[in-house]
Amino acid sequence: MHSYTMDLGGRELTIEAGKIAKQANGAVMVRYGDTAIVVAATGTKTPHEGVDFFPLTVDFEEKMYAVGKIPGGFIKREGRPSEQAILTSRLIDRPIRPMFPDGYHNDVQIVATAVSVDPDNAPDMPAMIGASCALSISDIPFDGPIAGVRVGLIDDNFIINPTVEQSRISLLNLAIAGTKDAILMVEAGAKEVSEEIMFDAIYFGHGVIKQLVEFQEKIVAEIGKTKMEVPVYDPPAVLVAEIEEYGAQKLKDALMDANKLGREENVAKVKAEIAEVFLAKYPDNEKDVAYITQKLVKKIVRRAISVDKIRPDGRQLDEVRPISCEVGFLARPHGSSLFTRGQTQILNVLALAPLCEAQTLDGLGADDTKRYIHHYDFPPYSVGETKPLRSPGRREIGHGALAERALLPVIPSEDEFPYAIRLVSEVLESNGSSSMGSVCASTLSLMHAGVPIKAPVAGVAMGLVKDGEYFTILTDIHGLEDALGDMDFKVAGTSKGITAIQMDIKIDGINKEIFAQALAQAKRGREFIIGKMLDCISEPNKELSPYAPKITTITVDSEKISKVIGPGGKTVKKIVEESGAKIDIDDSGKIFIAAVTSESANKAIDMIQGIVADAEPGKIYTGMVTRIMNFGAFVKILPGKEGLVHISQLSTERVEKVEDVVSVGDEIVVKVTDIDSKGRINLSRKAVLSKGFEK
Repeated sequence: MHSYTMDLGGRELTIEAGKIAKQANGAVMVRYGDTAIVVAATGTKTPHEGVDFFPLTVDFEEKMYAVGKIPGGFIKREGRPSEQAILTSRLIDRPIRPMFPDGYHNDVQIVATAVSVDPDNAPDMPAMIGASCALSISDIPFDGPIAGVRVGLIDDNFIINPTVEQSRISLLNLAIAGTKDAILMVEAGAKEVSEEIMFDAIYFGHGVIKQLVEFQEKIVAEIGKTKMEVPVYDPPAVLVAEIEEYGAQKLKDALMDANKLGREENVAKVKAEIAEVFLAKYPDNEKDVAYITQKLVKKIVRRAISVDKIRPDGRQLDEVRPISCEVGFLARPHGSSLFTRGQTQILNVLALAPLCEAQTLDGLGADDTKRYIHHYDFPPYSVGETKPLRSPGRREIGHGALAERALLPVIPSEDEFPYAIRLVSEVLESNGSSSMGSVCASTLSLMHAGVPIKAPVAGVAMGLVKDGEYFTILTDIHGLEDALGDMDFKVAGTSKGITAIQMDIKIDGINKEIFAQALAQAKRGREFIIGKMLDCISEPNKELSPYAPKITTITVDSEKISKVIGPGGKTVKKIVEESGAKIDIDDSGKIFIAAVTSESANKAIDMIQGIVADAEPGKIYTGMVTRIMNFGAFVKILPGKEGLVHISQLSTERVEKVEDVVSVGDEIVVKVTDIDSKGRINLSRKAVLSKGFEK
């Protein structure tokens, strides 16, 4: 076994190789604190037949034993990956994918298994480093190493890989990955930090990435295998020249169309024409003709943008597509909106519920529940296609998480707004950056619903086309610019600062000049979109929907919570049944009462207050006789509280027998005369009768 160690954020990072998973092309064990990840990289010896893309699969496996848990349910074994596991798989995939050579179509699978997890040393970045190292020491062609770190911000100081406690108070949760020369991937959630702070944080993290890459390079130099050869596909030069001469102008004319469907139809016609002409001449070169034609499309679009500064839809480089906003689009949901930007359209719908309906999390993380949820749906009709409807895939989960992260900093706290909040973005039409459209639509729905968000949040997707020394940064990219460009850089935030970032690039990295310009241009685009949204709704509605539950919070002595719950929950179930309200009880003494009508809420409140109330000396109560003794009657004046009316205190006249005055079940008015040191309550009916209160 080979073992290598370095310091990372004040903790030891150890990579072990040569002991485990020796039948994989490359495998390592990564240890970081008490966290341990097994990472194996395996590839096929031959290309995947019939594909024109790189078939890479990355799986992050959460094992519940890693945190000393047994999985829930009947089967008691891990099933479908959690959303966090899927997000971690995506986090690893994104910086690794662009590091494989063009034309490499062999199947490659990376499996990262979390076998031990220390909450203060999250497994995602060690898994990414492990994936890079496993690939780098294998014979799989990989242009790494790469590495990743998280960066936090506390008291104006950047922190590498913050602990759980540090993350709770950090203004920034930034994940960054790259090579020693350039940045490949950025993903961040932030509490309205400035562009300048975000820029500095990214390059602070990149400084540590350089050290991690050099650390891996030493490992590769010692134990790395020789990389396999990748055959280079090179179509005939004569055919390339002929197709370019015949079809370049035709394709350019077809591509310069603002309408997505019209453009796609025109391009398809030109491609079919090129195929017909050249397959008649070169019948054995069908694959070459298709490949050359598609490469020509990419070349035309990229040159038009990078050199000529012309976008296919005719917009200026920093121009946002036409925007329309509408709130209250649906009657019954608690909040709704329709956000349209160009040919991307999002219907967002919001539902409010009591806190007891918050999502329960079952994974390796520190949090058990989540009260604010954002879901994203991408039906096939949104891009004019047909395919079977399935459960959410990695793309849907990733886009939903990005929109959720963008809005989290402005969501009111539980104390300010004691509701569980679910937002759902239904993509009705898509032509670029539906995730950022979801951020905008979600803000509109929250404001329409009356959720007191701190500020409106908008998002915009930036693009990059780099051709040699030329480069162009694009605001609000559409689908074609995303597919044929070099960068998809999404930035969301308020007018005050950034709340979320996600960046993926397809080239070897971007420099500081490009990154700074993209951030500045994104800020201008974001502010423009926020202006359009505020024209639609300027502030959150003051009233909730009449169909939303009204939640009232009352606080009782925490020692009395057990009385409200009752044995086996019997008491609280009775309150729910009789009042029609939903009850959510916190151990601290907070009780949340959710009801559609005020009558239902008031009845629940009265019942709870009756249970937790204490008898007060001198106060008059209407009670029920529960027991009769020779010396007096016991009367229930509050739930769970009885007092004694001595026979001498039953009437203003002399009483021979208790039964002559009261019977079990009678309601009588009594006054608390005394509560002794043992908590026994003494009552008097006589004191009430003498004042005429009972009448």
